[in-house]
Amino acid sequence: MELLEQVRVEAWSDEQVVLHVLAGDTALYEILMRRYNQRLYRTVRAILREDDETEDVMQDAWVRAYQHLDQFEGRAAFSTWLTRIAVHEALARLRRRNRFSAIDENDGEMDPPSAERDPEQNTAHSEVSGMLEEALLNLPEMYRTVVMLRDVEELSTAETAASLEISEQNVKVRLHRGRALARKALMEKVGASAKTAFPFMGERCDRIVAGVFARLADQQRPR
Repeated sequence: MELLEQVRVEAWSDEQVVLHVLAGDTALYEILMRRYNQRLYRTVRAILREDDETEDVMQDAWVRAYQHLDQFEGRAAFSTWLTRIAVHEALARLRRRNRFSAIDENDGEMDPPSAERDPEQNTAHSEVSGMLEEALLNLPEMYRTVVMLRDVEELSTAETAASLEISEQNVKVRLHRGRALARKALMEKVGASAKTAFPFMGERCDRIVAGVFARLADQQRPR
């Protein structure tokens, strides 16, 4: 694809890209993945808290979205529809994990997040955003996901409610309680620095794109 054409295509709306993918130009699905890998990473990580599972669930969500792309009717934004799928996939993984995990004496308590980070994270995180990441991951899941979508991804109350399939009032209540638990003063002080937390880009984004296309290609091979 020539540079000017690539720029033109990448400027298409989500709905335009979806229509072309449905028409058979499946390579354009990559545009959507690169637009929303960051959001899916943050959303899934907020639910699972385990970084090593997050990429698997992201791939599951992208494959599921592709398989049901013809069911996207545009009543909600594509990003909302996609986020809802990712939330369902993450919650399903969480239920499976809880079902098969052994119950120990610490059951019900929140484990501290892992202090280990890969080189990309070490480079991207400032001291403040690292503190914010830790504060968010220590929130109970019902608050953690709402705070992530509202304060980090900057979704509106309506978009968050639609993504999580809860009422807008419920979003407001969870957000208020989540901010308090995460020390609201810290959240306000960090401000724009919150956008540097939970980075998902570069090599990791490439890995998700390649993995999804490999799985889709395998599904389309004759059996």
